[in-house]
Amino acid sequence: MKLSCETQTIKYNLYLKIKERMKSFFFLKYKYVIIVIGDRVRLRNVKNAKAQIESSSYILLEPKQYCGKFQKLFGNNNPIYIEIGMGKGQFIINNALQYPNINFIGIEKYDSVIVRAIQKLEDKELSNLKLIRMDALEINEVFNKEIDKIYLNFSDPWPKDKHEHRRLTSKQFLQKYDFIFKSEKNIVMKTDNRKLFEFSIKSFNNYGYKIKNLSLDLYNDDHETNISTEYEDKFVSCGQVIYMTDVYK
Repeated sequence: MKLSCETQTIKYNLYLKIKERMKSFFFLKYKYVIIVIGDRVRLRNVKNAKAQIESSSYILLEPKQYCGKFQKLFGNNNPIYIEIGMGKGQFIINNALQYPNINFIGIEKYDSVIVRAIQKLEDKELSNLKLIRMDALEINEVFNKEIDKIYLNFSDPWPKDKHEHRRLTSKQFLQKYDFIFKSEKNIVMKTDNRKLFEFSIKSFNNYGYKIKNLSLDLYNDDHETNISTEYEDKFVSCGQVIYMTDVYK
Protein backbone atom coordinates (compact mmCIF):
# COMPACT_ATOMS: atom_id res chain seq x y z
CA MET A 1 0.00 0.00 0.00
CA LYS A 2 1.46 3.35 -1.06
CA LEU A 3 1.31 6.01 1.64
CA SER A 4 0.24 9.57 0.89
CA CYS A 5 2.87 12.29 1.17
CA GLU A 6 1.14 13.73 4.24
CA THR A 7 1.10 10.32 5.94
CA GLN A 8 4.78 9.75 5.13
CA THR A 9 5.70 13.11 6.66
CA ILE A 10 3.71 12.46 9.85
CA LYS A 11 5.18 8.97 10.21
CA TYR A 12 8.73 10.26 9.68
CA ASN A 13 8.34 13.01 12.30
CA LEU A 14 6.99 10.43 14.73
CA TYR A 15 9.91 8.16 13.92
CA LEU A 16 12.41 10.89 14.86
CA LYS A 17 10.80 11.29 18.29
CA ILE A 18 10.72 7.56 18.97
CA LYS A 19 14.26 7.11 17.69
CA GLU A 20 15.63 9.58 20.22
CA ARG A 21 13.89 7.85 23.12
CA MET A 22 14.54 4.25 22.13
CA LYS A 23 17.75 4.37 20.12
CA SER A 24 19.86 2.64 22.75
CA PHE A 25 17.32 -0.18 23.08
CA PHE A 26 16.83 -0.84 19.39
CA PHE A 27 20.26 -0.24 17.96
CA LEU A 28 22.43 -1.66 20.74
CA LYS A 29 20.44 -4.71 21.75
CA TYR A 30 19.59 -6.01 18.30
CA LYS A 31 21.78 -6.38 15.23
CA TYR A 32 18.88 -6.08 12.81
CA VAL A 33 15.67 -4.18 13.43
CA ILE A 34 12.61 -3.54 11.33
CA ILE A 35 11.65 0.11 11.58
CA VAL A 36 8.14 0.57 10.26
CA ILE A 37 7.70 4.13 11.50
CA GLY A 38 9.06 6.69 9.08
CA ASP A 39 10.47 6.22 5.63
CA ARG A 40 14.07 7.29 5.98
CA VAL A 41 15.66 4.59 8.11
CA ARG A 42 14.28 1.11 7.70
CA LEU A 43 16.65 -1.58 8.92
CA ARG A 44 15.73 -5.16 8.42
CA ASN A 45 17.47 -8.48 8.37
CA VAL A 46 18.25 -9.14 4.71
CA LYS A 47 18.67 -12.81 3.92
CA ASN A 48 22.27 -13.73 3.09
CA ALA A 49 23.35 -10.07 3.45
CA LYS A 50 26.71 -10.99 4.99
CA ALA A 51 27.47 -13.52 2.24
CA GLN A 52 26.52 -11.04 -0.49
CA ILE A 53 28.74 -8.38 1.05
CA GLU A 54 31.74 -10.67 1.49
CA SER A 55 31.51 -11.98 -2.08
CA SER A 56 31.11 -8.60 -3.81
CA SER A 57 34.08 -7.27 -5.75
CA TYR A 58 32.91 -3.74 -4.94
CA ILE A 59 33.23 -4.15 -1.17
CA LEU A 60 36.46 -3.42 0.69
CA LEU A 61 36.26 -5.75 3.69
CA GLU A 62 39.43 -4.37 5.33
CA PRO A 63 39.47 -0.72 4.22
CA LYS A 64 42.10 0.42 6.72
CA GLN A 65 44.75 -1.56 4.86
CA TYR A 66 44.30 0.81 1.91
CA CYS A 67 44.84 3.98 3.94
CA GLY A 68 47.00 6.28 1.82
CA LYS A 69 46.90 3.78 -1.06
CA PHE A 70 43.52 4.33 -2.69
CA GLN A 71 44.90 5.72 -5.94
CA LYS A 72 46.99 2.57 -6.22
CA LEU A 73 43.85 0.52 -5.58
CA PHE A 74 42.03 2.27 -8.43
CA GLY A 75 45.12 2.11 -10.63
CA ASN A 76 45.04 5.78 -11.66
CA ASN A 77 45.52 9.33 -10.40
CA ASN A 78 41.92 10.43 -10.93
CA PRO A 79 40.15 12.43 -8.20
CA ILE A 80 38.47 10.47 -5.42
CA TYR A 81 34.99 11.49 -4.25
CA ILE A 82 33.28 9.82 -1.28
CA GLU A 83 29.69 9.75 -0.09
CA ILE A 84 29.26 9.28 3.66
CA GLY A 85 25.92 7.59 4.33
CA MET A 86 25.27 6.28 0.82
CA GLY A 87 22.09 4.40 1.71
CA LYS A 88 21.00 2.04 -1.06
CA GLY A 89 23.50 3.49 -3.51
CA GLN A 90 21.47 5.27 -6.18
CA PHE A 91 23.49 8.49 -5.95
CA ILE A 92 27.00 7.01 -5.86
CA ILE A 93 26.29 4.42 -8.57
CA ASN A 94 24.83 6.96 -10.98
CA ASN A 95 27.78 9.27 -10.37
CA ALA A 96 30.21 6.47 -11.18
CA LEU A 97 28.30 5.73 -14.37
CA GLN A 98 28.18 9.38 -15.45
CA TYR A 99 31.76 10.31 -14.53
CA PRO A 100 34.12 7.44 -15.46
CA ASN A 101 37.20 9.64 -14.94
CA ILE A 102 36.43 10.13 -11.24
CA ASN A 103 36.82 7.43 -8.60
CA PHE A 104 33.91 7.06 -6.17
CA ILE A 105 33.68 5.42 -2.76
CA GLY A 106 30.36 4.89 -1.00
CA ILE A 107 30.31 4.52 2.78
CA GLU A 108 27.42 2.99 4.70
CA LYS A 109 27.16 1.77 8.28
CA TYR A 110 24.59 -1.00 8.01
CA ASP A 111 24.84 -4.38 6.26
CA SER A 112 21.11 -4.42 5.59
CA VAL A 113 21.37 -1.15 3.64
CA ILE A 114 24.66 -1.51 1.76
CA VAL A 115 23.56 -4.90 0.46
CA ARG A 116 20.86 -3.12 -1.55
CA ALA A 117 23.57 -1.18 -3.37
CA ILE A 118 25.41 -4.42 -4.10
CA GLN A 119 22.23 -5.83 -5.64
CA LYS A 120 21.94 -2.78 -7.89
CA LEU A 121 25.48 -3.47 -9.16
CA GLU A 122 24.94 -7.09 -10.16
CA ASP A 123 24.68 -6.30 -13.88
CA LYS A 124 27.30 -3.52 -13.91
CA GLU A 125 31.07 -3.38 -14.22
CA LEU A 126 32.40 -0.16 -12.74
CA SER A 127 36.15 0.05 -12.21
CA ASN A 128 35.79 3.51 -10.62
CA LEU A 129 33.56 2.48 -7.69
CA LYS A 130 34.20 0.86 -4.31
CA LEU A 131 31.94 0.45 -1.27
CA ILE A 132 32.85 0.36 2.42
CA ARG A 133 30.71 -0.75 5.35
CA MET A 134 31.93 1.30 8.28
CA ASP A 135 31.05 3.93 10.87
CA ALA A 136 31.88 7.48 9.79
CA LEU A 137 33.67 7.97 13.12
CA GLU A 138 36.52 5.88 11.67
CA ILE A 139 36.85 7.99 8.52
CA ASN A 140 40.28 9.39 9.40
CA GLU A 141 41.59 5.86 10.01
CA VAL A 142 40.70 4.77 6.47
CA PHE A 143 41.80 7.74 4.35
CA ASN A 144 44.94 9.86 4.54
CA LYS A 145 45.23 13.04 2.45
CA GLU A 146 43.70 11.43 -0.65
CA ILE A 147 40.08 12.61 -0.93
CA ASP A 148 39.01 15.46 -3.23
CA LYS A 149 35.32 15.78 -2.37
CA ILE A 150 32.83 14.61 0.27
CA TYR A 151 29.10 14.22 -0.37
CA LEU A 152 26.72 14.35 2.59
CA ASN A 153 23.23 13.48 1.37
CA PHE A 154 20.24 13.51 3.73
CA SER A 155 22.31 12.71 6.80
CA ASP A 156 20.71 11.93 10.13
CA PRO A 157 19.73 15.36 11.58
CA TRP A 158 20.17 14.31 15.23
CA PRO A 159 17.59 16.91 16.28
CA LYS A 160 18.47 17.19 19.98
CA ASP A 161 21.09 19.82 20.85
CA LYS A 162 22.93 17.39 23.11
CA HIS A 163 23.55 15.19 20.06
CA GLU A 164 24.83 17.89 17.71
CA HIS A 165 28.35 16.45 17.88
CA ARG A 166 27.01 13.38 16.06
CA ARG A 167 25.94 15.39 13.02
CA LEU A 168 28.22 14.83 10.04
CA THR A 169 28.69 18.60 9.68
CA SER A 170 29.66 19.20 13.31
CA LYS A 171 33.08 20.52 14.27
CA GLN A 172 34.07 17.05 15.46
CA PHE A 173 33.55 15.60 11.99
CA LEU A 174 34.99 18.60 10.15
CA GLN A 175 38.18 18.03 12.12
CA LYS A 176 38.25 14.41 10.99
CA TYR A 177 37.79 15.48 7.37
CA ASP A 178 40.92 17.65 7.62
CA PHE A 179 42.98 14.47 7.73
CA ILE A 180 41.47 12.89 4.63
CA PHE A 181 41.35 15.77 2.12
CA LYS A 182 44.17 15.87 -0.39
CA SER A 183 44.49 19.66 -0.73
CA GLU A 184 41.44 21.90 -1.18
CA LYS A 185 38.57 20.77 1.01
CA ASN A 186 35.20 20.47 -0.74
CA ILE A 187 31.92 19.31 0.81
CA VAL A 188 28.58 19.10 -0.98
CA MET A 189 25.53 18.65 1.22
CA LYS A 190 21.84 18.06 0.52
CA THR A 191 19.05 17.73 3.08
CA ASP A 192 15.33 18.17 3.54
CA ASN A 193 15.84 19.25 7.15
CA ARG A 194 15.90 23.04 7.55
CA LYS A 195 17.35 23.00 11.08
CA LEU A 196 20.19 20.69 10.07
CA PHE A 197 20.88 22.90 7.06
CA GLU A 198 21.05 26.06 9.18
CA PHE A 199 23.28 24.32 11.72
CA SER A 200 25.57 23.10 8.94
CA ILE A 201 25.95 26.52 7.32
CA LYS A 202 26.97 27.98 10.67
CA SER A 203 29.33 25.08 11.35
CA PHE A 204 30.99 25.40 7.94
CA ASN A 205 31.39 29.15 8.37
CA ASN A 206 32.82 28.86 11.89
CA TYR A 207 35.34 26.31 10.63
CA GLY A 208 36.58 28.53 7.81
CA TYR A 209 34.67 27.10 4.85
CA LYS A 210 33.43 29.41 2.10
CA ILE A 211 30.20 28.93 0.18
CA LYS A 212 30.61 28.13 -3.52
CA ASN A 213 26.95 27.44 -4.15
CA LEU A 214 23.77 27.43 -2.06
CA SER A 215 20.12 26.69 -2.75
CA LEU A 216 17.15 27.03 -0.43
CA ASP A 217 14.96 25.19 -2.93
CA LEU A 218 17.07 23.05 -5.24
CA TYR A 219 14.27 21.90 -7.51
CA ASN A 220 13.12 25.46 -8.17
CA ASP A 221 16.69 26.51 -8.95
CA ASP A 222 19.01 25.21 -11.65
CA HIS A 223 19.38 21.52 -10.85
CA GLU A 224 20.02 20.00 -14.30
CA THR A 225 23.29 18.39 -13.18
CA ASN A 226 21.86 17.16 -9.89
CA ILE A 227 21.95 13.41 -9.28
CA SER A 228 19.30 12.35 -6.79
CA THR A 229 19.16 9.81 -3.98
CA GLU A 230 16.29 7.41 -3.28
CA TYR A 231 15.01 9.54 -0.41
CA GLU A 232 15.37 12.71 -2.42
CA ASP A 233 13.06 11.31 -5.09
CA LYS A 234 10.45 10.49 -2.44
CA PHE A 235 10.69 13.90 -0.79
CA VAL A 236 10.47 15.77 -4.09
CA SER A 237 7.43 13.74 -5.13
CA CYS A 238 5.78 14.94 -1.92
CA GLY A 239 6.64 18.56 -2.66
CA GLN A 240 9.23 18.90 0.08
CA VAL A 241 11.96 21.51 -0.29
CA ILE A 242 15.52 20.27 -0.80
CA TYR A 243 18.36 22.39 0.58
CA MET A 244 21.84 22.23 -0.93
CA THR A 245 25.20 23.82 -0.34
CA ASP A 246 28.64 23.36 -1.88
CA VAL A 247 31.45 24.66 0.37
CA TYR A 248 35.23 24.74 0.10
CA LYS A 249 38.27 25.68 2.14
